[in-house]
Amino acid sequence: MSEVDFEQLAEIGDDNSGRMVITFSCCRMPPSYQIDHVRLLEYLKFTLDRYVENDYIVVYFHYGLNSRNKPSLSWLQSAYKEFDRKYKKNLKALYVVHPTNFIKVLWNIFKPLISHKFGKKVSYLNYLSDLRDHLKYDQLNIPQEVKWHDEKLLSKQKGHPPRSAKIPPPRPPLPMQQFGVSLQYLKDKSQGELIPTVVKQSVSYLKLKGLRTEGLFRRSASVQTIREIQKLYNLGRPVNFDVYGDIHVPAVILKTFLRELPEPLLTFESYEKILGITSVESILRATYCKEILYKIPAHNYAILKYLMCFLNMVHRESITNKMTSFNLACVFGLNLVWPSEGTLSLGALVPVNMFAELLIEFYENIFSSRSFTGEALP
Repeated sequence: MSEVDFEQLAEIGDDNSGRMVITFSCCRMPPSYQIDHVRLLEYLKFTLDRYVENDYIVVYFHYGLNSRNKPSLSWLQSAYKEFDRKYKKNLKALYVVHPTNFIKVLWNIFKPLISHKFGKKVSYLNYLSDLRDHLKYDQLNIPQEVKWHDEKLLSKQKGHPPRSAKIPPPRPPLPMQQFGVSLQYLKDKSQGELIPTVVKQSVSYLKLKGLRTEGLFRRSASVQTIREIQKLYNLGRPVNFDVYGDIHVPAVILKTFLRELPEPLLTFESYEKILGITSVESILRATYCKEILYKIPAHNYAILKYLMCFLNMVHRESITNKMTSFNLACVFGLNLVWPSEGTLSLGALVPVNMFAELLIEFYENIFSSRSFTGEALP
């Protein structure tokens, strides 16, 4: 089984707190005789190594694991030992979807080896709909086989509403709505102001009080607090970040705003071009970035330039805050661009993060060739 095939096993997204979500789908596992399990473990560790410094979530789709593709207990035991504290420390939750008796038996076998603290992070979810309470379910690229299996389980559930029952359509945005609306909507409602209020206020606060905070943008915040602040912004009410006493709150708010845009800041149209960055010679990559940015709408460009200027400031303080351009790119890459359908694959994160890293590290060069009236810098 090649590395490209390994990438088909996992996808990424984010949860309601802006934390990275990594999914693993058993139905995509080929027969055991086709898998080099040593390489599979190496690939999983290599992939996670790039993201475990940030808070993250794992969603494990159990459906599809059978006698033909099931790994041995000895391999599972060695795999658990390989994933030491570095991987477990920032894992905030492990959701096991469609658990079976096998999983429960396996849990009892491994229970003596698993710490109580780690065990509290594991949750069993019987249906896909249970994921809605925890993450952006609609943005997950869930295998069709898993969806069919879920439908079968639901049809057997006594008293389940008929499949024709639909989720009510979304309400129209509030007059001062900030989250989940288009950039054009925000511009129209703010008399042509290019930089959205949420972006300007969170960046200004972080520039003033957070530039030297170690691990800035790597940590999550209280879901309840983030929802409370979103509600205040959407109602047009003032937000005072000092009240919350946590510098990571405005950092999460900024990431959440970007991720909830109907279209990513770098646009859907740019997605495939951005994936091509890895095939460009290193010396030409900054120029390649310029060419892509030249074609995105002026409004998007203004916000992106404002954001990258700030992240370049954070990067320049990396001796103190530990947030290099690479670390910042790992956080912001998936918040700047994603495909129009489904989610980013783990393989796509490499070019996406590389593109974001270039924008941050070579900010002055990349953004020097395009300017216009009304743009602002933090």
